Amino acid sequence: MDILVTGGTGFIGRRLCRALVASGHKVIVFSRRPETVKKLLGEKCQGVSQLTSDQVGESLDGIINLAGEPIADARWSKARKEKLLASRIETTEAVINLIGKLKQKPKVLVSASAVGYYGAQQDNEVTEVTQPAMEFTHSLCLQWEQKAMEAEPLGVRVAIARIGLVVGKGGFLKKMLPSFKLGLGGKLGDGKHWMPWIHIQDLVHIFLHLLESDHCHGPYNAVAPMPVTNQEFTEALGKVLHRPTIFTVPAFVLEKTLGEMARLLLTGQRAVPERLLRQESFRFQFEDLHEALTDVA
Repeated sequence: MDILVTGGTGFIGRRLCRALVASGHKVIVFSRRPETVKKLLGEKCQGVSQLTSDQVGESLDGIINLAGEPIADARWSKARKEKLLASRIETTEAVINLIGKLKQKPKVLVSASAVGYYGAQQDNEVTEVTQPAMEFTHSLCLQWEQKAMEAEPLGVRVAIARIGLVVGKGGFLKKMLPSFKLGLGGKLGDGKHWMPWIHIQDLVHIFLHLLESDHCHGPYNAVAPMPVTNQEFTEALGKVLHRPTIFTVPAFVLEKTLGEMARLLLTGQRAVPERLLRQESFRFQFEDLHEALTDVA
């Protein structure tokens, strides 16, 4: 199939594009630096700088939409929030506009979202039907998902992947590992908040499943079956690295330093992949956090 990927040169996108090529798909990557695509992803991936039929072609079989500014890279000022939203909405809107102009429309759009859609959920088990808590992450993900769903009236099947914390060689672990390897790692706040996680390899397989399964539509929690608390995650990473995890970063320090963004580090969701397990019988390669961390740390 001819597959267009936005955000294909990012942490998740690189692994996904390589998997698409390995599965026999032709991959077109939308990038601000299209000249780097082949170098980063291989000769079988074509880079384009605009989401137009002139560059992409007149027909596509599927689209995977990953593009969006990293949510945890800077304090959430008003301008930063606007940039986070615009980076998601503008690219997704461009995808919708492209679909409307193609002679042969894609059968499917798989669009990224995040478990932040649900907001802070304390100890409640979170499935795809859980009512969200109203806060910035929910509003951000909701608007992103609503924009992607505009492809449905155009005759395109839409599946949404609500992604948890991605365990891989990069991403959030890249920021954590230096301090943990020095024995300076520890829990955040009281450590009781949940951290829904997913190994990068399982996440890639979820995207492929949603892309290739004609019956899949709507939201899916892209998380491992066994979420852990921040304290449990901290202890598991310490054991894998053979380092102590005796320190604690007090909640008030994070709140004073990061402002509202501290909620990303001090709240969470006990999210489970209900639809993937019950409806799709999806098989995870990494259900145990210790095994997942051992594979990448």
